Amino acid sequence: MFELPAKLFFIEKCCDYAYTYTFGCLKKIFGEVFRKKQAGGKCIEATKAIIIMKTAVLIPCLNEEQTIGKVVADFKRVLPSAQIYVYDNDSSDRTATVAAAAGATVGKELRRGKGNQVRTMFREIDADIYLLVDGDDTYPAEAAPELLLAICQSEADMIIGDRQSSGAYCLQNKRLFHNFGNGLITMLTNLLFRSNLHDVLSGMRVLSRRFVQNCVINGSGFTVETELTLQALGRHFSVKEIPIAYFARPPGSHSKLRTLTDGACIIKTIFSLFKHYRPIAFFSAISILTFAVGLAIGFPFIKEIVFGSSIFHLSGAILTIGLVGLSVIALIYGMIQNANVRQHKKNCRLQLRQSDKRLPKAGD
Repeated sequence: MFELPAKLFFIEKCCDYAYTYTFGCLKKIFGEVFRKKQAGGKCIEATKAIIIMKTAVLIPCLNEEQTIGKVVADFKRVLPSAQIYVYDNDSSDRTATVAAAAGATVGKELRRGKGNQVRTMFREIDADIYLLVDGDDTYPAEAAPELLLAICQSEADMIIGDRQSSGAYCLQNKRLFHNFGNGLITMLTNLLFRSNLHDVLSGMRVLSRRFVQNCVINGSGFTVETELTLQALGRHFSVKEIPIAYFARPPGSHSKLRTLTDGACIIKTIFSLFKHYRPIAFFSAISILTFAVGLAIGFPFIKEIVFGSSIFHLSGAILTIGLVGLSVIALIYGMIQNANVRQHKKNCRLQLRQSDKRLPKAGD
C-alpha cells in the first residue's frame, strides 16, 4: 500500500529532470542563435554607420610588397564602402605598385619613419573615422567592424585593438624582447598616467575625427602608437580597448622595429610626455631624489654641527646645500608648470567644445 506514492515520487522526479534538461538545451540553443543574431546585428549597424560616415583605412608601409596586396583586399572585402589609403615610405620594393593594383589610393612619404607617415596621413586625408593598421598582415580585417561600431556609438575617441588580453601576441610573437618591451612600456604608461591599458603599442586602432583634428605627432619613428595613446590619456580623450586576434608575420616578411633602439626611444617619449602632462609628479620626484641624495651626502656635516665639532667636510657641506637648493627649485618649477598645464588643459577643453559645434562632417 506504500508502493504507489513511491512510484509517483519517482515519476515526478523523472518529469522534473526531463523538464530541466529540455529547458536547458532549448535555452542553450536559442541563446546561441540570439548571440549570433546580435553579432550579425552589430555588423549590420556598423555597416550602416560606415556607409553614412566617411571611413578611411590608413596603412603606412615600408617594403611590404609580400603582404600589402592581401591586407588591402581583406579590408576592401570587410569594409566595402571605406576608402583604403596606403602611404609608401620610399620602399625599395614594389609595395606602392602592388597596393595600387589591389585598389588602394597610394600616397608617398619620403622622410623615413612611421611617425612621419602618420603625420602626413592625418594632414592630407579627411574622414569622419580613421582606422590605422599596419601593412604586415598580422592584424585581422574581420575585427574592424566591431572597432568602428564603438566609435560610431561614441563609446570613445580612440579604440585600441588589444592583442594582449587574449594572449594572441605572446603566442604568435617569437621575439622575447618584444614581449618584455611591450609589458614594460604598458606598465610604465599605466603607472605614470594612472590608466589601466593592456596594449599601448597595438598597430590597429580606430580614431575619431575630433581626436585626429586635435592631435599633434612630434616623433618620426615607431613612437607614434605611444604618442597617440599618451596624448589621448593626457588630454582626457576617452580610450577603450577591444580584444582582437593577432597573427605572426608570414615567412619572408621581416619587422622593421629595432628592439633596443626603438624601445629606448619609446621609453624616452613616455617620460617626455609624462613631464609635459603631469609636471608636478615629474618634478616632485626629482625634488625628493635630489633632497635624499643631498641629505645622505650631508649627514657627516650635519653630525659635526649637532655635536659642535669643527667642520672638516666643507666640500660635502657645499654639495649638500646645492642639492637641497636644487630640490626646492625643482619643486617650485613643477608647481609653476602644473598651473600652466592646468590652464592649458582648460583652454583645450573649451576649444574642443567649440570645435565640436562647428566641425563639419567629411564631405560637407
